[in-house]
Amino acid sequence: MKFLNNKLEEFNNYIKNKKVAILGLGVSNAPLIDYLYSLDSNITVFNNKPIDTLDKTILDKIYEYKLNFSFGENYLTKLSGFDVIFRTPSCRPDLPEIQKEIKRGAILTSEIELVLELCPGITVGITGSDGKTTTSSLIYKILKEQNLNCYLGGNIGTPLFTKICDMTSEDYIILELSSFQLMTMKKSPNIAVITNISPNHLDIHKSYEEYIEAKSNIFRFQNEKDILVLNYDNDITRKFAKQAPSKVIFFSIKEKLEDGIILDNNIIKMCDNGLRKHIISTKDIKLKGIHNIENICAAIAATTKLSTEETQVETIKDFSGINHRLEFVREFNNIKWFNDSIATSPSRTIAGLTSFDENIVLIAGGYDKHLDYQLLATHITNKTNNVILLGQTANKIYNAIINNLNNTDKKINIYKVDSLEQAIKKAQEVAVSRRYSFVFSCKCKF
Repeated sequence: MKFLNNKLEEFNNYIKNKKVAILGLGVSNAPLIDYLYSLDSNITVFNNKPIDTLDKTILDKIYEYKLNFSFGENYLTKLSGFDVIFRTPSCRPDLPEIQKEIKRGAILTSEIELVLELCPGITVGITGSDGKTTTSSLIYKILKEQNLNCYLGGNIGTPLFTKICDMTSEDYIILELSSFQLMTMKKSPNIAVITNISPNHLDIHKSYEEYIEAKSNIFRFQNEKDILVLNYDNDITRKFAKQAPSKVIFFSIKEKLEDGIILDNNIIKMCDNGLRKHIISTKDIKLKGIHNIENICAAIAATTKLSTEETQVETIKDFSGINHRLEFVREFNNIKWFNDSIATSPSRTIAGLTSFDENIVLIAGGYDKHLDYQLLATHITNKTNNVILLGQTANKIYNAIINNLNNTDKKINIYKVDSLEQAIKKAQEVAVSRRYSFVFSCKCKF
């Protein structure tokens, strides 16, 4: 018998023939076109890039469905008279054109907000400045190994809105959630995880305070039956416990907590009222780096009520990480290459750097998110003698390193290049001449 999702049926009936605006045509919004068109919604698509930059599949669909559209620099000038507005995560909700429509009566929402509102299953949401992709993936794998029917989406995997019709109340929906997705969220997942919080995305957020406020929406609308997993070692996430309406489970790699998940003498343990139970030794874990021990602790805390300890342990032992996250690429001419290109903040790059005991050649740089690079520079000067920089942040990282070197007697070889291809070529050259055996490429989107 097919599961009847009354909330979804109600939404489908409401959206029929409504005037709908889709702002942005990225991964999360593109699937909405087919779904809403099938419900006879009157759709207009908006995108801040020129029409000739659109993916051909989406462009063909716009013409096939004869949709109205507005593209380019002033794409929101035609945003008027809509019933529902779907925003892409990177589109700020406080843009004047959007606020004008909301005041007039339009409903502002997003693909991921509707997933949380309409899906009938148990939701697990993961956010944080670093580690959320690894933690989300591990939670998903643990629950799958427990033979539970799971969906993985949000900021990772497949957009799930068009999958809601297949979901039942017995399913588990694991969502990696960014601060952009959480900004306008009015519903929190049943199980929320915050891995850590540090300055990030300050090119989009107006302030660090706004960024923190967005992150807190992951638990703000929980109730006493829900669960919030927090990093005890992070000052901001630890303080969130006082605001939480739900049951809080802490994890820590530094403190010997009475309750929660801890690291004690290289063994991850579960603590219950002071009693400690051995879960897994770090020597049985494939993932490199102490930051990944944090991610594992968070995943254990989130799945304790949903899986057996045996399933957790076997899954963790088998889990080797995700693509582009401290990923061993290959060994060539006695040089081992590691790819950490998913590292999207200085703190995550620092975590990657500290995972290596060996001398390394570092490739770093990328998109500028208006963050501070001084702490990163300190770790770079402590960890390597050879740095290759590229992208928008090359000069900023360079200046931070030089500033740091002014206080030391150390010398570092810094190379600036114009492309990743040049960076790899230079890294190979440096590694061979210095007889180094490791190249670590973070190419962070700072």
